[in-house]
Amino acid sequence: MTYMRNAALFRGVELRACADLSAELAGIRAKEYGIRAETVDRLLAADDIDLILNLTVPNAHFEISMAALAAGKHVFTEKPLATSAAKGRTLVAEAARRGLSLGSAPDTFLGAAGRHARQLMEGGAIGRPVTGTAFMMGRGMEHWHPNPSFYYQPGGGPVLDMGPYYVTMLVNLLGPVRRVLAMATSGSSERLITAEGALQGTTFAVGTPTTINALLEFATGALVTVGMSWDVFRHSIPPIELHGTEGSLRLPDPDTFGGEVAISRAGVAWEERPSDAALYGAKNWPFTAADRANYRMLGVADLARGLHEGRPPRASGALALHVLEVLEAMLETGASGISRTMETTAVQPAALSEDEAASLKA
Repeated sequence: MTYMRNAALFRGVELRACADLSAELAGIRAKEYGIRAETVDRLLAADDIDLILNLTVPNAHFEISMAALAAGKHVFTEKPLATSAAKGRTLVAEAARRGLSLGSAPDTFLGAAGRHARQLMEGGAIGRPVTGTAFMMGRGMEHWHPNPSFYYQPGGGPVLDMGPYYVTMLVNLLGPVRRVLAMATSGSSERLITAEGALQGTTFAVGTPTTINALLEFATGALVTVGMSWDVFRHSIPPIELHGTEGSLRLPDPDTFGGEVAISRAGVAWEERPSDAALYGAKNWPFTAADRANYRMLGVADLARGLHEGRPPRASGALALHVLEVLEAMLETGASGISRTMETTAVQPAALSEDEAASLKA
């Protein structure tokens, strides 16, 4: 729904039709946005559809994206690109073979905070990056989601569910990861559902680690500690901090497009730089009482522009594959204790300039 609502904010993107396993839900959304409701097969075969936006559940990402590529459609999929790096490599190879564009969420790094942080990094604000931290910590989903068990099974967990936001932002700022080593655990083998609903008061088994601590070595030599946990009641650790030979950079939650970026040059007090007034940084979500910036569809608009300019999207399948490989390595080395070197060597996506960002706005 967020993507559909945000489509009107961007140039080069026009909604034509939607599909869902539930014909009723597809009909509701189609009526709401003045578009056609189709079956998946009819949608993929439609001559007036150039790009498929894949918003299915993670376990269906690969199947739907492959079907769309086979139908000759460009694809932008929600994260993760697939549930395994092997499947992700198949998607990237298939898109290249067919000469089609493949993009993937998250596109949050293209928001106001991510753009400003990239400008500071490229301007040498912290010098040569040496170390850093990235932490996503909370209590998980069972306190608000009425049926949360799928989050805690293989293919889910904090690493694959939330990790893409953090690792994508790190790759955007630091370049590709070279090596990963992690350790993993779980706070409990069962979870109690406290959210309102038919399952309230019931428990379910946990099938994937709920706390992962990893060390990421980047190709530049920078070392970043990454922590992903759904076993934390409260904490005071910033989402992302990077430290270099000339200073330090602090970033907001990478699951938002805005927030406050802070810079400390040579150890002086933090200089805070809110991005609420910047393009794609203004608070707009939830719509009735906005408390964060959510401009999902920005990456789709950039992909569409890239088709006309003959360039890959910034939120590309290649970037998403590299991120997925890093996340998979976090889980695998968390179990084995043996470090893993990345197979992909994705370069940083091209920086999105302020002029280009403005040109995407409807």
